[in-house]
Amino acid sequence: MTTLVRILNKIANWKTLVILFILYVSFPAYWLKNAGDRINQLAGKPIGPIDLTFGFDPTRTLQMVAEYGPEARAYYTRTELTTDLIYPIVYSLLLAVILTMLFRNKPYKPFAWVTLLPFASLLFDYLENATIVTMLSTYPSQSMPVAVLCEVFKLAKWLSFGLSMGFVLYGLFLWIGTRMKRI
Repeated sequence: MTTLVRILNKIANWKTLVILFILYVSFPAYWLKNAGDRINQLAGKPIGPIDLTFGFDPTRTLQMVAEYGPEARAYYTRTELTTDLIYPIVYSLLLAVILTMLFRNKPYKPFAWVTLLPFASLLFDYLENATIVTMLSTYPSQSMPVAVLCEVFKLAKWLSFGLSMGFVLYGLFLWIGTRMKRI
């Protein structure tokens, strides 16, 4: 844990932040948008990726897998094993760098683990992706336990991501407050 915190302290600067931000923006603006559009096109209807659904509904997840059709399932599997392996690294590093820049060397610094919280999102995202690939590649066989695991990992991903964003907002609030006191 301390090694990763040291690495983050070393790389967390404006240059790294800008590079990661540009990389991050490219995913929803191009890579993931095009993948979602292609999945819908191959499925013949707007279904969207499982990754972006909210709530806990394993039955809906299994229904989505069935509705994709063979071409969309094959394409979605490739996307999960390529683009969606890189994206979690990018957003986790971006959030970790932001949190490190906001909280290092500050008297109001929360616990050191806050800067590592985005990597929990990465872990849960990878576990979610593994269950999605399993469901896509084993269809027409459908496993409710795998769908439930997918929903658990997806929920944990969104919760850890939301917590990370909450700490970013908290850090920004404190940073702005400090700047306002100087004026």
